[in-house]
Amino acid sequence: MSTDTADWPTARLCAFIAALDFEQIPPRVVHFAQGLMIDWLGSALAGKGAHQVEMIDGFARAMGPADGPSTIIPTRRRTSPYFAAMVNAAASHVVEQDDVHNGSVFHPAAVIFPAVLAVAEAENKSGRDILTACIAGYETGIRVGEFLGRSHYEIFHTTGTAGSVAAAAAVGKLIGLDAAGLNHALGSAGTQAAGLWEFLRGAADSKQLHTARAAANGLFSAYLARDGFKGAAQILEGKKGMAAGMSSDADPARLTDGLGSRWATEETSFKWHAACRHTHPAADALQLLMLREGLGPDDITDVVTHVHQGAIDVLGAVVIPQTVHQAKFSMGTVLGLIAVHGVADLDAFERHALADTRIARFRAKVRMERDAEVDTLYPKQWVGKVSVTTVDGRKLDARVDEPKGDPGNTLAKQELEAKAIRLAEFRGGATADEIRLCMARIWRLDQPGSTADIFAEP
Repeated sequence: MSTDTADWPTARLCAFIAALDFEQIPPRVVHFAQGLMIDWLGSALAGKGAHQVEMIDGFARAMGPADGPSTIIPTRRRTSPYFAAMVNAAASHVVEQDDVHNGSVFHPAAVIFPAVLAVAEAENKSGRDILTACIAGYETGIRVGEFLGRSHYEIFHTTGTAGSVAAAAAVGKLIGLDAAGLNHALGSAGTQAAGLWEFLRGAADSKQLHTARAAANGLFSAYLARDGFKGAAQILEGKKGMAAGMSSDADPARLTDGLGSRWATEETSFKWHAACRHTHPAADALQLLMLREGLGPDDITDVVTHVHQGAIDVLGAVVIPQTVHQAKFSMGTVLGLIAVHGVADLDAFERHALADTRIARFRAKVRMERDAEVDTLYPKQWVGKVSVTTVDGRKLDARVDEPKGDPGNTLAKQELEAKAIRLAEFRGGATADEIRLCMARIWRLDQPGSTADIFAEP
């Protein structure tokens, strides 16, 4: 590796972030980022009332200020940027409808938007400043996730680890850190990066803790750097950095892959089903097969989902789900909802995932098998393949190469906005009129004079 510190991958990444200007970002990428923000806002509002969010908000009430410049989105309570980012990040991830980037297996929105908007409200930043910072966070976090590789994801929840670095990059950009300051911010964020998959085995609440801490730690690290706090210069690729401790297949070249020409932000997928993304390809394939063949759930005796190893690693921990959130990580439950009710949305999970005995019967028919082709294509492409045996002995197959919401099969603006409205209304986080007003303001963030106050009364 070069001894010139400016040539280190982390330093080159930070130099890119520091130099990034709104005018350099293609308009299509800016527009896509606005759509991602709308999608995220719906998820954050849908987190209202979830017990995980209420407990983290309870901590924020006890430990943080009772008022401040930044909005806790589900309740509109005001507090400091730090605690607003923490609570909003927890709320963003709880209903499993926030976005995901396939190649990095990373949920960017849940950690980037909460941190950036909380700071933007406090520091009166413009809409263009916000969008530039968020895109900087996406470009950073996605590359860090890709750099850490598949081995990382076997044990670590990338949204907690790469997410800490992404939030630091985004907030650092927003508050005007130079390349050296950003490097310090990433160093401090990386040394705090955490998030382990063990929580799935016992239906623990840790997934929301991962996003809460990633957003808060990233913000914390950026502010420390602004005050001169030094972080490790090579926290990502150094001999005792993140890759050394968290990966066996890290590739430093991925940290700077296509900077300024490849916009990873627009590669991000929207989640259509309200479940772990690893279930989506098979859910789409089963739905396609059942519609094509005119099958009902009782016409099927056996379902094999041909999946990548990552799906088995994550979903295999859930045999019989004990909570609605755990049911979102059960392949059989998700496919049962698709087979019996035709959808796996928030309402279907709340009403049927645990209570409907037909779902349990169908779940018992489903099994996962590693497929060499699907595994080779993953994580860049998430292919759905299912094989079904019917009661009359037929063997049927279906395949989906781009699940609903992927860049090649993305949501139309009308679908995106309708999803955000459904999410906002799910637990009364906002009315349809309120979320429409917020969406209109987000679509105008790219215009001169726009501000962070998307929650203001009309």
